[in-house]
Amino acid sequence: MLNTSRALLLLGLLGSSLAQAMDYRIETVTSGLEHPWSMAFLPDGRMLVTERVGRLRIIEPDGSLNPHPVGGLPEGFVASQAGLMEVMLDPDFASNQQLYFSYAYGTTQANNTRLAKARLVDGQLQNVQVLFSALPAKAGAAHYGGRMAFLPDNTLVLTLGDGFDLREQAQDTSNHLGKIVRLNRDGSIPGDNPLVGQAGAAEEIYSFGHRNVQGIVYDGELQRLYSHEHGPRGGDELNLIEAGNNYGWPLITYGIDYNGAQISPYTELPGLQQPLLHWTPSVAPSSLTLYRGALFPQWQGDLFASTLAERSVRRIRMQDGKLAGQEVLFDELDERIRDVRGGPDGALYLLTDSAEGRLLRVVPSQ
Repeated sequence: MLNTSRALLLLGLLGSSLAQAMDYRIETVTSGLEHPWSMAFLPDGRMLVTERVGRLRIIEPDGSLNPHPVGGLPEGFVASQAGLMEVMLDPDFASNQQLYFSYAYGTTQANNTRLAKARLVDGQLQNVQVLFSALPAKAGAAHYGGRMAFLPDNTLVLTLGDGFDLREQAQDTSNHLGKIVRLNRDGSIPGDNPLVGQAGAAEEIYSFGHRNVQGIVYDGELQRLYSHEHGPRGGDELNLIEAGNNYGWPLITYGIDYNGAQISPYTELPGLQQPLLHWTPSVAPSSLTLYRGALFPQWQGDLFASTLAERSVRRIRMQDGKLAGQEVLFDELDERIRDVRGGPDGALYLLTDSAEGRLLRVVPSQ
């Protein structure tokens, strides 16, 4: 496990220098997005972008923003961190037009994360089906997780948050707070989920002991599932996710409370998983992707984590499946980066998180 505040400090400084020398340019594809949260690439060259305020937008192939938001979205809860979050295409989207989206449901007093699927037809969502609602509903408007990834068996995983004020619930396997859940594409529970058949357990659970997981990606070549989560003050984590594992929050943490108080005296305990690395001070990681494109061969197989507090993208260098260092990229933008994705064209795409958010495209300079 690597501590980025110490062992990787030199690498981080070196990475910033390398980034300045990197042969890339950043293009603005689309502007005028209100707190964009997630993107997906349609087979016809268009893109979908969610806006946290509750809109699903279409970006045309020429980069223009379709003035008409996609219709048919169910009503959600929008406040602070709550709203419309991830959008992800079904693996068979080309034939079934199905997509999945996560959003906050409920009221200020009782809300949580929900997963739904629908068909996208002529700019409208049809046959909207709620597949999963995280329970219990909690008060406040923080820590929803909301990221998704498909696994090779066509199940999907959905990340969740601990509800902020309910951190002890991350260790309680009877609820969904502070968990990653695994579902079939119809919302049913896979029979081989790790807690199936355990008395009192929420059988959707795939892993637990998380705080607020906002990045998850599956590496098909190495058959590994990675996620990252927000720590409190320090202690943001990158984890290798395996079925049934307990990732320790709040029993172990490398962070402290926002008021400076100690959360736990322990950074490790028997039976609790250690992160692959932690970011202390916090960078606030907001999404995670794996680069497999052709435009930047030097990035092949590396992880990329967008950040809010650091206002950058962290390139997490991987070599033979092991961490080989980090590089700070795109901090020259000085903007909160909400999402990072590799596009079908081999470019890297970014969403900036603001009331005037942008979709950016990173390509080689020549």
